[in-house]
Amino acid sequence: MRKLKLQMQLSIDGFCGGLNNEMDWMEWNWDDELKNYVTELTDSSDTILLGRKMTPGFVTHWEGVVANPSDPSYPFAKKMVDTPKVVFTKTLDKSEWRNTVLAKGDLADEIKKLKNQSGKDIIVYGGVTFVSSLIKEGLIDELNLFVNPTALGKGLQIFTGITKLKLIRARSFACGIALLCYKA
Repeated sequence: MRKLKLQMQLSIDGFCGGLNNEMDWMEWNWDDELKNYVTELTDSSDTILLGRKMTPGFVTHWEGVVANPSDPSYPFAKKMVDTPKVVFTKTLDKSEWRNTVLAKGDLADEIKKLKNQSGKDIIVYGGVTFVSSLIKEGLIDELNLFVNPTALGKGLQIFTGITKLKLIRARSFACGIALLCYKA
């Protein structure tokens, strides 16, 4: 059975965005060690899950990078664009994005179907409401939390109740980001 893995950036005080979804607090001065870790995590999956609210920005960003082959992020962006995506929605009737299908059924049932398909693992990047629902339902198998050296004081959270996790890996990177990898 495939695993569902979360990759998410957090502030040191547990927020994944400012109150208005600001992301300017994230550390992007990544060294090769951190870039390689993220690439390996990405390469371990062959399906990306997204919530409907996050999808337009995600797709637009990576397609913009792919439009410029001289961009240093081009190889990673190409993976993001080429990897099949499943967008969870209750409001859309058809996908507006290429290489993307919609999941409109019960969250747990849809995730179970995806996990039972053959292939590599599945990765989820967000958004906040979607990831919170996955955590609440106990559907994420591995949480890769990239803790940035910034305290926001308030903002958007993915943990809204008590969630017990088991630390399986911790690692620090030169830019100040600490990876905390948990098994749910």
